[in-house]
Amino acid sequence: MRADGEAEDWRRVLTGEGEAFGRLFDAHHQRVYRHALRLVSSTHDAEDITAGAFLELWRRRDKVRVVDGSVVPWLLVTTTNLALNRRRSLRRHRAFLARLPRQEPLVPDAGSVALSRADLDVDPRLIDAIRELGATDQQLVVLVALEGYQLREAATAIGLSPEAARSRWQRIRRRLAGSVTPETLALAAEH
Repeated sequence: MRADGEAEDWRRVLTGEGEAFGRLFDAHHQRVYRHALRLVSSTHDAEDITAGAFLELWRRRDKVRVVDGSVVPWLLVTTTNLALNRRRSLRRHRAFLARLPRQEPLVPDAGSVALSRADLDVDPRLIDAIRELGATDQQLVVLVALEGYQLREAATAIGLSPEAARSRWQRIRRRLAGSVTPETLALAAEH
């Protein structure tokens, strides 16, 4: 979708026009889904998170932070937050299940198995390392390294000052460098 077309559709969405929202959804849902899939352990969760991100886009449309005429950075940040919430929920659920007496071993769900075999565009070791970062750092990595936004644009989308984003970015790169190979970080080094 062209930036001027997206900006016009967004103006219409702000007035409550559903068709314009549908065009934004059609233009960006695959990108948001791929991002969600990088962050969660099943395709089902990625679908739920994608739906949740667009629901929040519609529900909070008057508060959405638009970057250079696009809602994509806001959608990606919201997707990251929803994925973090989902992982916290799953962690609590698993901790609860671990306290229960077991008669048979748990079998991994089909979605987890499929995701482990999925051909994502990012090294799985890098994804694991990113999942260990805090929420703001994850958002920064996603927008800059995985989605190709400039650090300035990502800072605006997240609500950081450019200086804070630069500082965080350097710390993130050092931390990830200890977790993965230099080849894995090649994309991140370009930014």
